[in-house]
Amino acid sequence: MKKRILILGGGISKERLISLDTAKSVANELKKKKYKVIISEPDSDLLKNIKKFRPHIVFNALHGQFGEDGYIQSVLEILKVKYTHSGVLASSIAMDKEISKNIYFKNNILTPNFIKFKFNNNFINSKNFLTLIEKKLKFPVVIKPINEGSSVNVFICSKKNFLKNLKRLVEYNEILIEEFIGGREIQVAIMGNRKLGAIELKPKRKFYDYQAKYNVKAKTKHIIPVDLDKKNYNKVMGIAFKAHKLIGCKGVTRSDFKFYKNKFYLLETNTQPGMTKLSLVPEIANYCGMKFIDLIEWMLNDASTNR
Repeated sequence: MKKRILILGGGISKERLISLDTAKSVANELKKKKYKVIISEPDSDLLKNIKKFRPHIVFNALHGQFGEDGYIQSVLEILKVKYTHSGVLASSIAMDKEISKNIYFKNNILTPNFIKFKFNNNFINSKNFLTLIEKKLKFPVVIKPINEGSSVNVFICSKKNFLKNLKRLVEYNEILIEEFIGGREIQVAIMGNRKLGAIELKPKRKFYDYQAKYNVKAKTKHIIPVDLDKKNYNKVMGIAFKAHKLIGCKGVTRSDFKFYKNKFYLLETNTQPGMTKLSLVPEIANYCGMKFIDLIEWMLNDASTNR
């Protein structure tokens, strides 16, 4: 008897559409292998859908807040249903850029320096604030939400446009102001205890932002195999694996790096990398001889009730 797979897709985060793309891509592959599949929103009907469908496994295809930050994982743990990807704590840590970066710092993993900024009634727009940032981080800087993925609302700012861009993120209450690291975009996939592989991205846009990731028209160049010597290749694979283990991740993760002046800077580790036609982990897996369906089935076999 083929297993029943409930795929969680959609949600209420700013990455809803990408999540639905991931869910549909996974569902299409599983249906080819005659799995019984339904896609469910993580809404008030979820419990009813789980009780009615009685899935053997929940494939978590959610992205962003409430999907990869430990929230839905807590629900699935309570329901005692097997699910894919990382568990409650690891998901929460990886999604919180401040916490994860502090873990990197403490474990000698290079990551861009940052300042946490809190919006309040006394919104800072003085020259003193700009001078402080220039002294601590130097311009340009990157501003980003603490708990978003897919480069949602990430801006590279000069001193001139910093305050203008800062005001665009006021909805978040607090954000990160991060040192800008130039160089090459390298992404590494980890699959359980396996260092799967790496890919380099050459965006035509200013950086590998939301459009560069998901819009075919952005024409981001994907380079695989990555042009690194064996020593540096092994080094970046090792850093990604170390981060995966330090955070306590399970299943598949993707770590994003900048390679600048012969040093790797870890930007973040993603516990729920996309599974769309433009997604990087399936592309890396394919290069390593693993078909998309094989990758999905590995994730299903890896699923458990206690992540």
